[in-house]
Amino acid sequence: MARRGGRQGAPTIRLVASTAGVSTATVSRVFSKPHLLRESTVVHVKEVAAQLGYVPHHTAQALSTGRLGTIAVVVPDIANPFFPPVIRAAQGHAYGAGFSTLLGDTDEDPAKEADLLATLEQRTDGIVLVSSRLPEDVVRRHARHRPLVLVNRDITGVARVLVDSAAGVRQAVDHLAELGHQHITYVSGPDSSWSNQQRRSAVLEQSAARGITATVQGAHRPEHDAGRAATAEILASGATAAIAFDDTIAQGILSGMAERGLAIPDDLSVIGCDDILAVNTYPPLTTIRSRISEAGRLAVEMLLQLVENRAEADAGEDDRMEPRHALTSSLIPRATTGPPIRRSRKG
Repeated sequence: MARRGGRQGAPTIRLVASTAGVSTATVSRVFSKPHLLRESTVVHVKEVAAQLGYVPHHTAQALSTGRLGTIAVVVPDIANPFFPPVIRAAQGHAYGAGFSTLLGDTDEDPAKEADLLATLEQRTDGIVLVSSRLPEDVVRRHARHRPLVLVNRDITGVARVLVDSAAGVRQAVDHLAELGHQHITYVSGPDSSWSNQQRRSAVLEQSAARGITATVQGAHRPEHDAGRAATAEILASGATAAIAFDDTIAQGILSGMAERGLAIPDDLSVIGCDDILAVNTYPPLTTIRSRISEAGRLAVEMLLQLVENRAEADAGEDDRMEPRHALTSSLIPRATTGPPIRRSRKG
């Protein structure tokens, strides 16, 4: 027998409400604002809806609430191991709040990023923009059009979550200095990356404070092959230690050293950043641990607050309405750092 109400016997919100013993407003909130209800109520109503085969009509919800029930997460390179933990945490938090998630990959291309943002502004309630490569004024313009939260980009006037790796980088320089290294090199990531600029500055400043030589090479796309290609330049520089922009480049450096029959850490100490591959390398990689997943969760939490209060989003250039969170980092010593034994003997 067909269920009561709805097109072609499809279960309606009234049927779900009646069966669950709640109001239609409660059913609507379960699928649009579950964070406003008790968890037990949300679970109960969703179980009843599933049993009845009820699917919320998002177009109708959008007309009644002004929302689409969807956010977007945009990253520069989905193949980079840094971004999946951010995406997973963001998607999980959004789902728990009743929002679906669209994913955008810009392939490290600012032009693609701008085009994608323009499209997603029309199709979502808000955007989490991770490691944006766009100029600051362009990001601000997009933030005025639609609620937007940045991850790993520090732009005044825009809500943002920063994975502050500078503290961990300074610890890395101290660690190498205490091991006896007198010349280190920083293997850069993309020039347009805020994280790269932050890490490079921390290497240079802390090296000067410790009285050791620091050089910079790059820029490099954060890929394994870029690290392999950088190995020859590292060795030619005379540096006995390398701090890489991320674990992916560091892993490539390890491969480049192995191909030359050189030992880690005797011939070269290597430090990565983000702790995304470290335990899977050989030797296990010394790296800087960042709170990546927490950044994704917190960014969505902030974005949903902006969506909830559009007036706050529209006032995005008012510093009083500008949330900014910085998550600290720390060095995790493993097996790829040690005294510069063989290269110092050769010298």
